[in-house]
Amino acid sequence: MRKITPSEITLENHYLSRRQFMKAAGALTAGSLWLAACKGSETTPTPPLEGGTPPPEIAIITDELGDPANSLEDIINYNNYYEFTTSKTGVAELSKDFITSSWTVQVGGLVHNPKTYDVDDLLENFQQEERIYRLRCVEAWSMVIPWQGFPLASLLREVEPMGSAKYVRFETLYDPEQMPGQSSKWYQWPYVEGLRMDEAMHDLTLLATGIYGKQLLPQNGAPIRLVVPWKYGFKSIKSIVKIDLVEEQPTSLWMAAAPNEYGFYANVNPEVNHPRWSQASERRIGENKRRETLLFNGYAEEVASLYTGMDLRENY
Repeated sequence: MRKITPSEITLENHYLSRRQFMKAAGALTAGSLWLAACKGSETTPTPPLEGGTPPPEIAIITDELGDPANSLEDIINYNNYYEFTTSKTGVAELSKDFITSSWTVQVGGLVHNPKTYDVDDLLENFQQEERIYRLRCVEAWSMVIPWQGFPLASLLREVEPMGSAKYVRFETLYDPEQMPGQSSKWYQWPYVEGLRMDEAMHDLTLLATGIYGKQLLPQNGAPIRLVVPWKYGFKSIKSIVKIDLVEEQPTSLWMAAAPNEYGFYANVNPEVNHPRWSQASERRIGENKRRETLLFNGYAEEVASLYTGMDLRENY
C-alpha cells in the first residue's frame, strides 16, 4: 500500500466547530467540506446509548505514523511565546485579551506583485486544508497537532517572486503594550524568522489559521502563523504581520540572541545535540516515557532532498 504523506491527510472532522469555522472562511464548497480521511484518522465504536440507539463513531485522530493527536487542552495550555512570557503555562492567561481584529499581513520585497492581506482575505482567497503535523520543540518536548491552513507556496506564487529572491523573511507584531514580554531587553524584537525559498515553497510548509477546526487562539499564534514541521518549533513564527522575499539570509531573533546554539536551518536532527542537552529523544506531551527523535522529525522522505550535499552538523 502506498504511504500517505502528511500533506495528503485531511480529517473527516466530528466536531461541530469545524462547520462554523469553514462558514467563516467561506472558501470551501459543500462538496469539499467533508473529505474522507486517509490514514490520518480512525474511528472507534462506543457503547450503545440507552434504548439500543447506536451512538456516533468517535474519531481517533492520528498522524501518518499512527500517533494520536494531542488534546485541544494540551495544545492551548502549553506554549512557548516569549512575546508574552517565558512561562509555558502562563501564555494563555496573559494573551487572552490580545486583539487580532483588523489584522493585516504585508507581503513584499523582491516580488512583482506586492500585496497586503487582511485576515478575511487569507481565509477566503486560499483554500483551507487540514494537516496533522508533529511539532518538535528545540527543548526536546513534542506534540501532534491538527492544523488548519494553506500552503505558504500558494501565497508566494500570488505575489510573483523575482528571480533574485533567495529567502523569505517573516516578522511578527511588535506591540509591547499587548505583548509584555517584548519589554525584555534580552532579545531583539520584533521576532524575525526566515526560510530558504525552496523550503518556503515546499508543500509541507503551512500558514496556519486554526487548530481542531477552530480559529487560532492568541497563545497559538493568532490570527496566522507559520508551521514548518521538519524544523524545531521556534522556526514556526507566530502572529505574522510582514513577509518579505529577500536576497540575503535573514538573521532570526534566536540567531541574534545565541548564535552558538540556534542556527538558521534548525532542522530536527537527533545526531546534533543542543550545546546544553541531547536531542536524541523527546518528551511527547501527555506521555510518561521519552521517545526517540526522528531525523527531520519523521519527514525525511519528503524533505531530505532539500539538503543534498550539505553538512547537517555544520548547517544546524
